[in-house]
Amino acid sequence: MGRAKREAVRFEAAEMFKQGVRPPEVAGRLRVSRKSAYAWHASWREGGRAALTSKGAGGFPCRLGDVQAERLQAELEAGPTAHGWMEDQRWTLARVAELIHRLFGYRYTPRGVSYLLHRLGWSPQVPAHRAVERDEQAVGLWRTEQWSRVRGRPSSWARG
Repeated sequence: MGRAKREAVRFEAAEMFKQGVRPPEVAGRLRVSRKSAYAWHASWREGGRAALTSKGAGGFPCRLGDVQAERLQAELEAGPTAHGWMEDQRWTLARVAELIHRLFGYRYTPRGVSYLLHRLGWSPQVPAHRAVERDEQAVGLWRTEQWSRVRGRPSSWARG
């Protein structure tokens, strides 16, 4: 459930509190825990509906500014080889964290790097490791002709 939807549920609870509905009944109607309903009720009593507004995303704010994020984007597009990783052409979270530390002096955890990369529009990719010599036509032929014999009869969940 998104932050906006959770906030809408809290606002609905505020309306019920305003009408005199007790927290246990609010919890039942909105399908939330009693603990949440009591916490919302206490906040609502102290600050009204405004006390139930979303506080925004949790966690620490991003340490990289817009200019730094653009530079990181350009450096990532240059590829790992441009930064000394010659073994392969893959960006790993550890490599990106090291690059961020080299460029900006910030230490990021792998999870933090993942969040940052998603924010920049990068998505995780799992490379398909296939031999250069692989013959796709032969593989397809083997699957259709040999696999059913190797696998045996298909199992069924019911007697038939």
